[in-house]
Amino acid sequence: MKTPDALIRLSSLLAKLPGVGRRSADRMAMALMRDQGTLLRDLAFSLQDAATKLKICPQCGSITQADEIPCGLCTDPRRNGKILCVVEDPGDIITIERAGGFQGRYHALMGKISPAKGDGIVQLRLDALLARVAREQVEEIIIALNADVESDATASFIRESLAGRNIRITRLARGIPTGAGVAPCRRDDARAGHRESPRILMACSRNKAGGERC
Repeated sequence: MKTPDALIRLSSLLAKLPGVGRRSADRMAMALMRDQGTLLRDLAFSLQDAATKLKICPQCGSITQADEIPCGLCTDPRRNGKILCVVEDPGDIITIERAGGFQGRYHALMGKISPAKGDGIVQLRLDALLARVAREQVEEIIIALNADVESDATASFIRESLAGRNIRITRLARGIPTGAGVAPCRRDDARAGHRESPRILMACSRNKAGGERC
């Protein structure tokens, strides 16, 4: 029996989600078809609702309501616009906000430099970051990227691009194992690191002896 085209397309789309392999996508698709009830209907409604009501903030890159552009994080007068936290994607912004304590603003790159995946400087929001730093007269940048080779390369590019400017650059120091990301870190780890630095979760000075360099 030929597999219905609609089922093949559903499975193919699910397989494009991060962390979802082909077999997992097939199981998800079959589970939705077996349900034939509220789950499938509610999922379809939720996806449509998200497509119409949620947008990416053009300034910081966070997820926001379509009628709230720029987002609340960018317009809140209580936040310090001189401190900019650079993250990989919008999910990292949510993680840091849940940990609490950081009162600066954000900039999501929407990825990291990864030649293997074809993601270079052009594909990321790096030019927007440099322009924003100059426009908003940012005094400190906190690089809150993951602990892997691609993130290190991205952090190095940011540091080199800002060389010569009177900007303090800090980076997540401890609490994130090599190869791990910002999101999996426990809230307790985040708060422990935050106590070490009043700026954000786990920041260290780029000139701190023995510390991690940007």
